[in-house]
Amino acid sequence: MAAAIPVPVRLAQLPRMKPGTVSDVDWTHLSEPEARRLRELGLDEGVEIELLHRAGLFGGPVACRIGRMTVALRRHVAAAIHVSPSVG
Repeated sequence: MAAAIPVPVRLAQLPRMKPGTVSDVDWTHLSEPEARRLRELGLDEGVEIELLHRAGLFGGPVACRIGRMTVALRRHVAAAIHVSPSVG
């Protein structure tokens, strides 16, 4: 049986290859260009996201899937994204 994902977790803490749904984005922790980029990519509450890869142990970027796109995010940007387990 797969381990349950605690609700909610930061994107970088999501188990790899386990889809989740964005439950909240802490927009106040992002610069204006970072927030705009996430919105342009379609990332907002309710969007399905999947962590694909974490680079490095000490704050490297993460790769995730948003819809059909694979996107690299800096670790501090990923820390502002809170994810809940997907239903179904």
